Amino acid sequence: MTLPEIDSLSITLLMDNYTDRLLPSSLIAIRPPMMKNEQFLPPPPPVAEHGFSSLIRVASNDNRAYQNKGESLNENIILFDCGTSENGVVSNAETLGINFNSINSVILSHGHFDHFTGLPNILKRIDKPIRLICHPDAFLRRWIIFPNGKDKARMPFLDKEELQRQGAIITTKKDPSLISQASIEEYQYRLNGNTIDKSIPKLLVTGWIPRTTTYEKGFPLQYKEDLNTGNLIPDPLVNDDQAIVANIKNKGLIIISGCAHAGIINTIRYAKLLTGINKIYAVIGGFHLTGGGIYEDAIEPTITELKKIDPRYLIPCHCTGWKATNRIIQELPEKFLQPSTCTTFTFDSTN
Repeated sequence: MTLPEIDSLSITLLMDNYTDRLLPSSLIAIRPPMMKNEQFLPPPPPVAEHGFSSLIRVASNDNRAYQNKGESLNENIILFDCGTSENGVVSNAETLGINFNSINSVILSHGHFDHFTGLPNILKRIDKPIRLICHPDAFLRRWIIFPNGKDKARMPFLDKEELQRQGAIITTKKDPSLISQASIEEYQYRLNGNTIDKSIPKLLVTGWIPRTTTYEKGFPLQYKEDLNTGNLIPDPLVNDDQAIVANIKNKGLIIISGCAHAGIINTIRYAKLLTGINKIYAVIGGFHLTGGGIYEDAIEPTITELKKIDPRYLIPCHCTGWKATNRIIQELPEKFLQPSTCTTFTFDSTN
């Protein structure tokens, strides 16, 4: 069994570390408009911050079955992460005219505040119960102990009960799942006799990602709090880190990461293992190659492996960092697409 093909996928960057209002649009990347009716659009302009959020729209032409019944074509629309401020993602969504009520699910890549802080204000703008899908460890209470061994800081954490009061229907899963408009299915790969309804566009959420490389080290400064004793326990692996995978017809896999604390190469390898598909069309999201030390030490082996994997497009966002991004531009210039907040990247089976 493999991941069902879809015909198109669009990814709108509702939050990223970078914004550039002068970037030109292209066949793949549609930049936010600057004018309308011969007038420059009023503020607010797109906002950038150290965080990540993307609105993912996925459709399959097999959905014409709905139209044959007199119904409109439905999209599977997912919000993947929510940024690092209370209002940044909301502001960018308003700039683009995005209605959060169109969302079918919210998925968190992991439980770090630069990916969930905007969630409560987003929930206030959704007039219906909404699925929230994450790994159970996303609710851990975490600390950072800085390299000097003395300074430490508690990281903001998700309040499960408060999110439920705001209308979130929380599903925690460690294993891979298929996400459609109305369901969450267990994903058991390469099992004979299993069938998937291919008329409904689906995305794969990886769940926990195995660590197989030697140079992708997770987040060594991270500790988790024992709620019974108050002790801090080393928690370097960020086991809640997960990614989203789509299979574009005739093109291959698209992999969307939040921070890739599991390692972007580990993430790609696991996507290939889960689906049985080796062709990678695009990789977009944070690659977590900034922060000095072991993160930057991983830049060169990561680029070496990306050359072997040979994706058509690379869109390094958020925590990838300037050094790693510049090395990608130097070594893989024909694959690089520049991210910027409020940009929509569209991948189509016919392009």
